[in-house]
Amino acid sequence: MAAQLDVSMFKYMPVGLAILSCAAVMPARAAAPATRFFTTGDTPKPFSAAVRIGNMVFVSGVIGVGPDGTLPADFTVQATNVMEGISNELKLADASMDDVFKCDVALADMKNYAAFNSVYVKYFKAGHFPVRMASGANGLAKGAAVEASCQAYTRK
Repeated sequence: MAAQLDVSMFKYMPVGLAILSCAAVMPARAAAPATRFFTTGDTPKPFSAAVRIGNMVFVSGVIGVGPDGTLPADFTVQATNVMEGISNELKLADASMDDVFKCDVALADMKNYAAFNSVYVKYFKAGHFPVRMASGANGLAKGAAVEASCQAYTRK
């Protein structure tokens, strides 16, 4: 007596082969990008100056203190110090102002909106301005007139 082959089990073979072939060509899940934390100055702060996760860079709020750690009375000087501080913190994370795609700005007095813009535009290429939010704030750190933070994406 010859054994009979049960061919009913073969009806599921195309589905099984399809699943196996998909698994073979699907890329492995990429490892999470490394997170790097950057600090500035000698004074410990309860936050990082910048954090880089993969190609993304997040810059903490920067106020316009001068090299001596005091706030200049002149708004334009504070605004320039803010933008220079952001630029320097981006450099720590191997990024630049050209990589910035978003900025948030807080002004202690919205009357300084135009004055801030006159400084701000000097740090970006014409026509390549990041998206931005500017808002009025009642009380910035150390009595600053302006504070700004940025986010950047770099291919480096």
